[in-house]
Amino acid sequence: MRCMSDAKVFFDTNVLAYAQDHDAGEKRQRSRQLIADVVASGAGVVSTQVLQEFYVTATRKMGVAPLAAKRVMQSFTIFEVVQVSPALIEKAIDRSVLSQLSFWDALIVTASASSGCTTIYSEDLNAGQMIDGVRIVNPFA
Repeated sequence: MRCMSDAKVFFDTNVLAYAQDHDAGEKRQRSRQLIADVVASGAGVVSTQVLQEFYVTATRKMGVAPLAAKRVMQSFTIFEVVQVSPALIEKAIDRSVLSQLSFWDALIVTASASSGCTTIYSEDLNAGQMIDGVRIVNPFA
């Protein structure tokens, strides 16, 4: 799955986590290829929320040692990183109410839209849906 080189794309935590999960099978392979493609294009975006969630997922659910998880998390800073600010949180609250999304999903959508992304790669949101000008794509479907 290749991304367009002129279009910014946002990674949800699950895509980054699957890339590190040795038990994820095909999802691991797809995640790793997608990440490699986006790194090559220079179009990747994550948020501080995604980096935090990755660390927690890696250490608590996948059993990765804390310092190893930290090193992997640091590698994702090759992407543009959206800082979650009070203003972004307020917008996410509004998006959560308007779109009937969980607050955390709304924060992902709001962070991606604020950085000019055209796509969010996630298996947690409704694939094909367009929210705030950002299309949700499930790379595992």
